[in-house]
Amino acid sequence: MQESLLGHKAQDAGSPRPPGQGGSLRGEGMDRAIKKRKFTPARIAMAVGAVVFVALIVFLVSSMADGSRLNVERSRLTISPVTRAAFQEFISVTGNVMPRTTVYLDAIEGGRVEEVYVREGEMVEEGQRILLLSNNDLQLRLMSNEAGLAEQVSNLENMRFQVEQSRLNLRQQLVEMDYQIRRLQSLHRRNEQLFEKKLISQQEYEAVRDEYEYYLRRRELTVQSHRQDSLAQELRIAQMEEAVNRMRKNFAVLQESLENLLVRAPVSGHLTMLDAEIGELRGPGSRFGQIDVLDGGYKVRSGIDEFYISRVRRDQTGRTQSIDGKVYLLVVTRVYPEVRDGRFEVDLDFVDEQPENMRRGQTIRFDLELGDPVEATLIPRGSFYQTTGGNWIYVVDPSGEFAVRRSIRIGRQNPMHYEVLEGLEPGEQVVTSSYETFGDADRLVFK
Repeated sequence: MQESLLGHKAQDAGSPRPPGQGGSLRGEGMDRAIKKRKFTPARIAMAVGAVVFVALIVFLVSSMADGSRLNVERSRLTISPVTRAAFQEFISVTGNVMPRTTVYLDAIEGGRVEEVYVREGEMVEEGQRILLLSNNDLQLRLMSNEAGLAEQVSNLENMRFQVEQSRLNLRQQLVEMDYQIRRLQSLHRRNEQLFEKKLISQQEYEAVRDEYEYYLRRRELTVQSHRQDSLAQELRIAQMEEAVNRMRKNFAVLQESLENLLVRAPVSGHLTMLDAEIGELRGPGSRFGQIDVLDGGYKVRSGIDEFYISRVRRDQTGRTQSIDGKVYLLVVTRVYPEVRDGRFEVDLDFVDEQPENMRRGQTIRFDLELGDPVEATLIPRGSFYQTTGGNWIYVVDPSGEFAVRRSIRIGRQNPMHYEVLEGLEPGEQVVTSSYETFGDADRLVFK
């Protein structure tokens, strides 16, 4: 029986079972090997994530190496070349035209306006009457001075008459004394001879001698007294003459002041201002108006920022902007040192020729040169300076596809160019338009 069982198992293992035996079918399905899939959804998701992670790492590394970028429209940018050329430092200035010579009409003596003979804006000739003032106080002073002068002159004449009388009296006295001296001298000589011969008495001799010596001493004292009196009188006369001269000068000044009440044109020209109304009271030093001398040509007076006060000096030149299609040359003739409201003034004259039909107050725009031209590296002025302060700029790559931020150093400037001291080379191109929307981008990528 054991053999039959073993044989039966062997038969089961070595021969196929006929279909239709259900138990055999169930056993065969459970033992069959199942083939596994290689690309499952989980594995695909993991692979995609790894690729994205690696790409992100590469992008971040690349961005850190190249700095921050910003895409910009190239057509909206101003790109300018870096050049090497002569740099002329100058400033743009505005000035006003005025005559080179202006004469002011000021009141030397105050008074009341009685007449106005001309009006503002008229042409006047030298010596022409302009207005008349009245001053009663000045007239009274003139009359009083005239009376005092007449009195002093009369006193001086009296003093001179007295001196002359004194001289005449002295001559008369000297004539009389000289006569007596000569007479007594002769008598004394005869008496000496007679007295020696004892023909006359001693008393008679001494009487003639004493009288003779008396007249000699009297004449000497008279001459000395007259000399001293003459010195004193001459001193008094000199003092009186000096006083008279002073009074005459004062009188002449008062007369001139009285004549100056009639204001006349000191020169021929254009009466550009006249401020006077009939009946108006004006004090000494009041300004009535001014006369522009048109024959002397015109000048330009300009106010300049005090920042340039140490840079502006005489003989510097300037060029006007186009006036009727022509540029004119100016030269600085005077620099006013006073600063008002942050500005100082300069006067400039036209060189060779000046524009036609100029008028006082006309505005002239010109460029004032601050130094001699020098060779320098230049870039055009632009709005970029307001953002960078001239410390850096975007430089266009030779490929023309992007621009990179670069540090530079800017020196002097004029209304057209900046002088570049460091950071740029001639032939390069830079972005000179506004940087307000670029933020801190290190690179501008053009679209």
